[in-house]
Amino acid sequence: ILNVTMSGNQSNTSENHCIVDNNSLIFTLVPPYILVISVLGIIFNVFVLMVFCLHKKACTVAEIYLSNLAGADLALVCCLPFWAEYTRKRYDWPFSESLCKVSSAVIYMNAFCSIYFLVMVSIDRYVALVHPLSHERIRRPLYAKLGCLFVWGLGLVFALPIFIYRKLDFKPQSNLTKCSLDLPSKNQYLAYEVITIIFSFIIPIIIISFCTVRIFQSLNNRLMEGLNSKKMEQKATTLILAVLLAFLICWVPFHVTKILDMLRNTGILKCHIALIIVQQISVYFAFFNSVLNPILYVIAGNNFRRRAKELSKQWNNKTTETFSLMSTRITTLRLTKSQATL
Repeated sequence: ILNVTMSGNQSNTSENHCIVDNNSLIFTLVPPYILVISVLGIIFNVFVLMVFCLHKKACTVAEIYLSNLAGADLALVCCLPFWAEYTRKRYDWPFSESLCKVSSAVIYMNAFCSIYFLVMVSIDRYVALVHPLSHERIRRPLYAKLGCLFVWGLGLVFALPIFIYRKLDFKPQSNLTKCSLDLPSKNQYLAYEVITIIFSFIIPIIIISFCTVRIFQSLNNRLMEGLNSKKMEQKATTLILAVLLAFLICWVPFHVTKILDMLRNTGILKCHIALIIVQQISVYFAFFNSVLNPILYVIAGNNFRRRAKELSKQWNNKTTETFSLMSTRITTLRLTKSQATL
């Protein structure tokens, strides 16, 4: 099952009681869905990165975090076509073991990094609105870039076990080659899952929830006091809150089913086909977040739309200048040839 690529090894008991039928709609509907998510995610996130990175104006602290979030989303959706093919072939891995390791690690790493970029941007909004004066010195682009490097490094560390222990496992009874996580013991698997849930879900959700509540309180206080001096900050916060809400809606079901899956592997919960279906839906719903974020930038991001328009005008001006220069050179060449003929 695709959730194995992100939630780890499955016990033999669970495999015997949770077998997806070969005629399941999963094998018909999921591959094209993943491919659509991949194509849209690549196009949209490349557009976001172009707007943030190619614009002549330097990015703000929040935009640095959002551009890194777009980079994480882009890397994630680039690996999804391999899993679309894996699902289409009834979970028979058709590629090499190295690709099994790398694609799994990249998906895991970027899913991990995404939530911590949102943690960073939540803290930035919290500081900007709740402590605008006393903490202004820490809201600098250099610190934001160093924070992003730290998040990428942390994501790489947490993805190392995926890269090391993800292996191809041939099943003679089904004649299928699985790409699965093969940790040395069940206790190590459970320890890894618990640590992952704590660091990739519980801790980030606590921080984001705290910051979001304080941000709403600050915005309400400003409205009640009739303060409009920070209108730009409030507009930026609207976009951030929209991205946070979309992330929570898309990813919380995945992490909840991940916890249920861990309980199933410990024997606390019995396996049921309904749990498998919910797991499938939650995984694919989580992937949709990589497409949803760029759409939110356009809908709720006034500053992003302005950047996109300015970049478009900048390119149009360059294109006009290029065509004008080419036209001038062609005219000069024609005049030179006509004079030479005369």
